[in-house]
Amino acid sequence: MTTQTERAELHRAIWQVANDLRGSVDGWDFKAYVLGFLFYRFISENLTDYLNEGEREAGYEDFDYRYMSRAEAELARDGIINEKGFYIAPEDLFANVRERAPHDENLNETLSRVFKNIEASAFGTGSESDLRGLFDDVDVNSTKLGRTVAQRNEKLVKILNAIGDLNLSYGDSSIDAFGDAYEFLMTMYASSAGKSGGEFFTPQEVSEVLARITVMGKTRVNGVYDPCCGSGSLLLKFAKVLGKENVERGFFGQEINLTTYNLCRINMFLHDVNFSHFSIANGDTLTEPAHWDLEPFEAIVSNPPYSTKWVGKDDPALINDPRFSPAGVLAPKSKADLAFTMHMLSWLAVDGTAAIVEFPGVLYRGGAEAKIRQYLVENNYVDAVIQLPPDLFFGTTIATCIIVLKKSKTDNKVLFVDASKEFSREGNKNRLMPANQEMILKTLQARQDVEHVATLVDAAQLEENGYNLSVSSYVEAEDTREEIDITELNAEIQRIVARQAELRTSIDEIVADLEGSSA
Repeated sequence: MTTQTERAELHRAIWQVANDLRGSVDGWDFKAYVLGFLFYRFISENLTDYLNEGEREAGYEDFDYRYMSRAEAELARDGIINEKGFYIAPEDLFANVRERAPHDENLNETLSRVFKNIEASAFGTGSESDLRGLFDDVDVNSTKLGRTVAQRNEKLVKILNAIGDLNLSYGDSSIDAFGDAYEFLMTMYASSAGKSGGEFFTPQEVSEVLARITVMGKTRVNGVYDPCCGSGSLLLKFAKVLGKENVERGFFGQEINLTTYNLCRINMFLHDVNFSHFSIANGDTLTEPAHWDLEPFEAIVSNPPYSTKWVGKDDPALINDPRFSPAGVLAPKSKADLAFTMHMLSWLAVDGTAAIVEFPGVLYRGGAEAKIRQYLVENNYVDAVIQLPPDLFFGTTIATCIIVLKKSKTDNKVLFVDASKEFSREGNKNRLMPANQEMILKTLQARQDVEHVATLVDAAQLEENGYNLSVSSYVEAEDTREEIDITELNAEIQRIVARQAELRTSIDEIVADLEGSSA
C-alpha cells in the first residue's frame, strides 16, 4: 500500500469515527476523547512492542507482555519506567481493557483508575512532568457522554472499539500513523472550530517552510525551541525535516493554555519522541520563561499569538529584563508580537536561525514597534522577510509574514520576498504546495533580486524608510492590468457616439410620426 493510499484510508476512518460518535458532544470537545484514547492505545502498543521485541531477541519467542501476570510484570516495573518513562500493568493495556469493556459495568471507574495509574507511575522520576495531567481532559464521567453511568459506559465502549479498529501500526506502516492521525484530527477540528481551532494548529505546509528555513546548510542542531508551541506541530515538523536523531539535546517548548499544553505532550509521545528528548512547559513565556537554563537554541520556529495583550510597561522589571532591554523599549501592552520576537532573538544561538510567523502590522506600525525594528535592523539581525499568501491559517484570512532572524549574517542587507501568489486553493483555504514551498526556499538561498519577487535592501535604505519592514514597500508588484490601445479605444468611442446619434434621430422620427397621427 502506498503512503498516500494508507494516509487516505486512515483519514477516512478517523472522520467516520468522529462523525459517528460525536453525537451531543461538541466537535472541539470530543477531540479530547478521540485524542486521549488514541494516546492510550499508542503508549499501550508502544510499550508492548518494546518489551516483546526485547524478550524475543533474548530467545523467548512466544513472549507477549499482554498476557503476563501482574506479579511478574511488577518485577520489571522500575526498569520499564527508566526506559519508557511510564508503566502500564498488563491488564491495564488498551487491548485488554477494550476486550473486557462490553461486560464491565464499572468501565468508567476502570478507565479512570488506569489513567491515574499511568500518570502515577512517573511520580518521582525524570518523566513526571511529561506525564502529569495528560488525561485531565478525558473526563470519563462527563454528562456529555450520557446522563447515566450506563449510557456513558456505552459511549466509552464505542470509543474504545472505534479507536481500536483504526489501522494503526507504527512498526509496519509507511507513514507515522499515530502522529498522522493526530495531525489529521487537529486539522479537522481546527477547520470547523473557527478562531479557537486556529489558536492550536499551524498548517503543516507552513510548519515545513519554517523548519526548512532554520536548517538550511545544516545536518544537525543542538536543539529546537518554540516559545508558543501550541500542539507542537512546529517542533514535530522540524523533527521530520531534520530527523529526531539529529536534534542533539531535544525539543523544547512552552504553552500558556493548559489543554493545548497537554495536547502538545501527547503529540510528542504519539510521534514516538522519548520523554528524555523533549521538555514542554506550561506558563507565560514572556513573564515566566521556562528553559532559561538551556538557552541558546540553534533553531527556533514559532507562530506566536497575533497581537495578544501582555503586561508590558505595567511591570517595571521587564524593561531591565535582558531579553527586552537591548531595544530600550517594550512592545505595546495591546500587541505582544515583538515581545515574543525579542525573547526569541535573545535565546537564539550565535550560529542559529529563527523563523517566526508575524502579523503584518508589526512590520510597519510606528511608536515602540518602530523602535524595536530599528534595534533589529541596526544590529543586523533581520535576514529576510517573506510575505505569505492570505487565508492559510485556521481562524483568520489575514496574509501573514515570516521574519527570519540571524546573529551571524554575511552581509548588512535584508531580503524581501513576495510569496503572496504562491498557493493553490483547496476547499475553503489556501495551501502552500510543494512547488510553492520550493520557490520560497530557493529564493531565500539565492539571496538576490528577482523582478516582482525578491529585493535585497541595505540597512541605509531601511533607515531612510523609517525601518519599515513591509515587503510591499520594497518589492514592486507585477502590473497585471490589461494593456489598452488608446487609439483603438477612441475609435470605438467615436463609433458608439455615432451609433447613439443615429438611434436618437430614428427615435425622434418615430415620435414625430406618432404625434402626427394623433393630431
